[in-house]
Amino acid sequence: MCTGKCAKFIGKALFPLGILAIVSHLLLYFPNGRILEVDQITDFVWYFHGIVGAGILVFLPAFMMLGAGGEGCCANRCGMLLSVLFSALGAAGGAFCVVISAMGLVKGPQCDTGNGVFEYPFRNETEEESYLFNQDLWSTCQYPENIVLWNIVLFSILLGIGAIEAVLCIIQVVNGLIGFVCGTCLRKRKVGNDS
Repeated sequence: MCTGKCAKFIGKALFPLGILAIVSHLLLYFPNGRILEVDQITDFVWYFHGIVGAGILVFLPAFMMLGAGGEGCCANRCGMLLSVLFSALGAAGGAFCVVISAMGLVKGPQCDTGNGVFEYPFRNETEEESYLFNQDLWSTCQYPENIVLWNIVLFSILLGIGAIEAVLCIIQVVNGLIGFVCGTCLRKRKVGNDS
């Protein structure tokens, strides 16, 4: 397969993933569709891992891959080398999204447990069982309603998107290095009858 075509395919795949990551991250600011005060929103949302990590830092290599991919065999080696550098940046953005999303899942959301004060009820290190696997504990958060499920679903989506983006960008790093060293396309030899 032509390394330029592979780069173009990966670049096109990264765009919808980046858009989905940004939308998922924005939804974390409105738990269960509620508008909260800034200090009532879960702290891991403020790392912008979905907007910057899985969004902007992945759009940059996606644009570069489309340029490096070119049409057929017309792409140049310089473009492939630049796509390697930008893809490494995209892989770092995806990995950042994975790490912050995992931490957001493990630590749990900030919510009102019924006393009118927003707190992190699942960050008690003495708990033997994680709240993720015990749905009975989810009722601890009374406001906003269903915030635990909201956070689990959205952080899980972001974790999955970040992992897929990181893998695609790493594939492009390898593909780009091959394209830089060997050229962007393997030309087929014409075998014909010269008589």
